[in-house]
Amino acid sequence: MKKIFLVLGLLFLAGNTQAQNITDAYRYSSEELNGTARFRAMSGAFGALGGDLSAISVNPASSAVFLNSFGTITLAHRSTSKEVDYFGTGTSNDNSDFNFNQAGGVLIFDTRNDSPWRKFSLGLNYEQTNNFDDAYVATGVSQTSIDQYFLNYANGVPLNLLQTQEGETISELYSFLGENEGFGAQQAFLGYQGFVIDQVDNSPDNTSYNSFIGSGNFNQEYRTVSTGLNGKFSFNFGTQYKDFLYLGANLNTHFLNFDRSTRFRETNNNAGSATNEVRFNNNLSTVGDGFSFQLGAIAKVSERFRVGASYHSPTWFNITEEATQYLETNNNANERVIVDPNVINVYPDYTLKTPGKLTGSLAVLFGTKGLISFDYSYKDYSATEFRPTDDPEFQFQNELISTELQPVSTFRLGGEYRISNWSLRGGYRYEQSLYANETTVGDLNGYSGGIGYDFGTMKIDLAYTNAQYEENPRLFENGLTNSANINRDLSNIILSLSFGL
Repeated sequence: MKKIFLVLGLLFLAGNTQAQNITDAYRYSSEELNGTARFRAMSGAFGALGGDLSAISVNPASSAVFLNSFGTITLAHRSTSKEVDYFGTGTSNDNSDFNFNQAGGVLIFDTRNDSPWRKFSLGLNYEQTNNFDDAYVATGVSQTSIDQYFLNYANGVPLNLLQTQEGETISELYSFLGENEGFGAQQAFLGYQGFVIDQVDNSPDNTSYNSFIGSGNFNQEYRTVSTGLNGKFSFNFGTQYKDFLYLGANLNTHFLNFDRSTRFRETNNNAGSATNEVRFNNNLSTVGDGFSFQLGAIAKVSERFRVGASYHSPTWFNITEEATQYLETNNNANERVIVDPNVINVYPDYTLKTPGKLTGSLAVLFGTKGLISFDYSYKDYSATEFRPTDDPEFQFQNELISTELQPVSTFRLGGEYRISNWSLRGGYRYEQSLYANETTVGDLNGYSGGIGYDFGTMKIDLAYTNAQYEENPRLFENGLTNSANINRDLSNIILSLSFGL
């Protein structure tokens, strides 16, 4: 029977209220520092330099700087360390993984000697833009119960919608509510059937509810595990005009997949509590694809100075999401109640428009000995938008985004020093918080370093990057909005192999 409901669930939730929120907008519009080892060793400050496959992702004109056809593949080891504090109780969490981070190539075509257009380039590059692999545990004692989550959704919902009719199963009513009343009614239904909340008046028209859980202290544990990535394929065209100007354009196709599982447990011994334990599990699966384009230019002001400018359009993602839920409660008499709909909620496809980005760059070259490069980027996250914009829930989320998110400045500084066939590199980056309160997600500071060796027909590069920032994510977006304070430390070891084509 369980398999039947899992299949039937695919037919439901044709839409009304949806579960997408500002956290999803942040997740799918943000990017990590990814790419080749040389690029990352210099903290990505390549907008005025070019001559690197990952530099194409900053400035499409970078491909035309190559003298010969060239290819690069990159592997990376990523590790994250998290110190989590939830109402004074601390936990530590560590994760690590290997990933195929980048692969691409550029073909260079020289033109006739009498043409002012000296050459043009065609490139293809794959790059991981964000890694969603993560896990942490937040545990502590709160004075706010999970009952507030269910009460917030239940108040205003008629009681007759939350009670099964004769011959009707939990799964059937849960699916009916999702199809006809939306996500909020489903949450109210779970809380009511799980004896977390109760009606104020026992009449079908009742729309007010109270809690089976007494006030006091609540021992809470929140576990979350997520996997997935956001990636991008860039189809590049570049050209060189005389000896001082490089122009380029990218057409980018994006893909994303994200899976998250959260497990919440709350216990209490409060006076007046008819329910003393709540377990609430949620699973989310997301897939999507998108499109964007980029335009860029690099100019040689002199043999020593170069400047660059680029524009990255918004990315238009088309996203599909599926979710499942499970609720279990218990009391001191060990009377267990399980509300397991066994239904997959399939939400209507929606579009997420992420903000565009402007980048200005400056580089100083010291002959063949080395260089210093600086990039500044501006990205207005408050322009992130869920579509269709006439959807009432999306209107609410878009207003929230415009209020809670802000324009972001990013600074990247990198340098390289060459000794014979060896190259020594280092860099620093600063990314301003995209949240206006600068506490939900804090500012990011990152450092990098690396070495490279040129064999002539082949190059090998090794880099190390480290970034740190603080965030305070909410356990739930509604009702129980307690935050866990997380100090994140993200490290990468990157190895790239480059070769002529």
